[in-house]
Amino acid sequence: MTSFPKIKLLAVGKVKKGWIREGIEVYRQRLPELEIVELKDTTPTKEGEHILSLQKGRDRLIALSEEGKCHSSIQLAKMISQAESGSLVFAIGSAEGLSQSVKRSAERLLSLSPMTFPHELARLLLLEQLYRAKTILQGSNYHK
Repeated sequence: MTSFPKIKLLAVGKVKKGWIREGIEVYRQRLPELEIVELKDTTPTKEGEHILSLQKGRDRLIALSEEGKCHSSIQLAKMISQAESGSLVFAIGSAEGLSQSVKRSAERLLSLSPMTFPHELARLLLLEQLYRAKTILQGSNYHK
């Protein structure tokens, strides 16, 4: 069984929809390795500066972007399993997306789908996929 790394989610803005907040809370409880940091919704440039200022030495930044690569759940699990040390840091921007500076600084750009989703829903989808990746790595039946 592969260990699951510490994961930090840097997400711009607050989740306003109650049903999405409830879903996020379910996955927070299932992923004790997860820390969610909500950042103030300002401009992509200021948000980007804040995201980059929160990076620590060995953190691996993964930026969610429509230009990113789509992965299957199994591919995402494999990527997570290859995290050596430090934390994986996923960044989700506001409705305007992430700044170019964050995208350039990221180890990789990740797309959840070729379709466009509201950033609140993208947060919930990412958490579900992180939990699914954890269960894949643990050999659980959740993924089946």
